[in-house]
Amino acid sequence: MLRPNILIADDHPLLLKGLEEFLKEKKYTIIATCTDGLSAYNTIIKEKPDVAILDIEMPNMTGIDIAKKCKRHHINTKIVLNTLHKEKKIFEEAIKYNIHGYLLKEFALTEIEECIDSVCKGIPYFSEKIHKRFSHSIESDVNIESLTPSEIKILKLIADEMTSMQVADFLSISVRTVEKHRANIIKKLDIDQKPNSLLIWSQKNKELLV
Repeated sequence: MLRPNILIADDHPLLLKGLEEFLKEKKYTIIATCTDGLSAYNTIIKEKPDVAILDIEMPNMTGIDIAKKCKRHHINTKIVLNTLHKEKKIFEEAIKYNIHGYLLKEFALTEIEECIDSVCKGIPYFSEKIHKRFSHSIESDVNIESLTPSEIKILKLIADEMTSMQVADFLSISVRTVEKHRANIIKKLDIDQKPNSLLIWSQKNKELLV
């Protein structure tokens, strides 16, 4: 497989130089390095690199801004974010704008080759630490949107370790109604039928039940 052409952009000169030298040692072709977002985006337009490894926070344009523009203008360059950011919001934006890779700078040199190889095959790559932290909760957010207000209320009470009878007493409804809601919740969230699975799920995702 041919080595991809790569652009690197980072406003920290030492980090930029370090990554460039590392990739050159590994025989990758670095077609450009940039220290701000606007020059990175203009270079992507002009040179059409296979992969662009971008810092998120840069002058003029952020890595996310570049990804948005590339998506809007149907640019085929694979965007990889290389960042210190571990916030869920940033990760969700990466998903939203079809960013192909998300690397944490502290692990970049150990993961970068696997990341490049993956995104060039069309397979998204996310640093293991960030993927474990957020991928489950993002999927949960989507599933939770399918629940009714009553189901969410019951799920909160289940998370507080209430039995079906206690939930029924608390909400002044029948136990049969509670059990029907539980069955609907399990189906919507695709939770297995093992004992206490719903309790375990609700406690693990309690912060999402707002």
